[in-house]
Amino acid sequence: MTALSGLRLAFSTLTALPVGPPRDVDRSVAGRAMACAPAVGAVLGAAAGAVGAGLGWWTSSPVVAAVGGVATLAALTRGLHLDGLADTADGLGSAKPAADALRIMKASDIGPFGVITLVLALLGQVLLLASAWSQHGAWYGACGIAVACVAGRLAVTWACRPGVPSARPDGLGAWVAGSVSRVAVGVASAGALVAAGVTGFCVSHGGARWLLWPAAVVVGIGASTALLRHTIRRFGGITGDVLGALVEVGFTVALLIVAR
Repeated sequence: MTALSGLRLAFSTLTALPVGPPRDVDRSVAGRAMACAPAVGAVLGAAAGAVGAGLGWWTSSPVVAAVGGVATLAALTRGLHLDGLADTADGLGSAKPAADALRIMKASDIGPFGVITLVLALLGQVLLLASAWSQHGAWYGACGIAVACVAGRLAVTWACRPGVPSARPDGLGAWVAGSVSRVAVGVASAGALVAAGVTGFCVSHGGARWLLWPAAVVVGIGASTALLRHTIRRFGGITGDVLGALVEVGFTVALLIVAR
């Protein structure tokens, strides 16, 4: 029951799907929810890949397919992670002390750094996905967006491991910081790597290209971890906005690898 509560909390926190949170939520359930984040990514990625494939079939355009896939992800999350990316960019770009930067991130508006980062991120995601779609076909592109989604959400699991503090005494960051055990991080990572490898092997028909898929997960986590370390130095820990930024960075970098 606790595992199911964690999965339910993961979907209610990380998506806009009509899944209400469990009745009783504590740190243990929150930790399981963040450990289940890659599974949430797999569901979101499958839905986005299906929409992209449908639009690609209808229009014969990889760009339209890519836009449809990225737009589906934004709709299914209400732009939650994109908003976190923009707010984190504003906080980092302000070059102000941690307390002031956190106040900037909490403001409802988006500043110039956030706008620029958001535009470049979305443009990069669409172009990378369109490239994968046009070079390797619809099945490859649809699976690519799913695996990249898993990589992006695995970044959340890693950010909630022990030793990573919260930047604020309240909010999502405080609730989930350090809540995922190292064992759970290892299990989630192994599952993501195996799923990526199997997917890559299937879409690459056994060719050496399949190695790009688990590599995409590894490189995506590496990039998001670099951002995580920087935000810890600047803000003192994680926030909900930082978690959203990690999702988008891991997702984009993973797409960069599979789009080769």
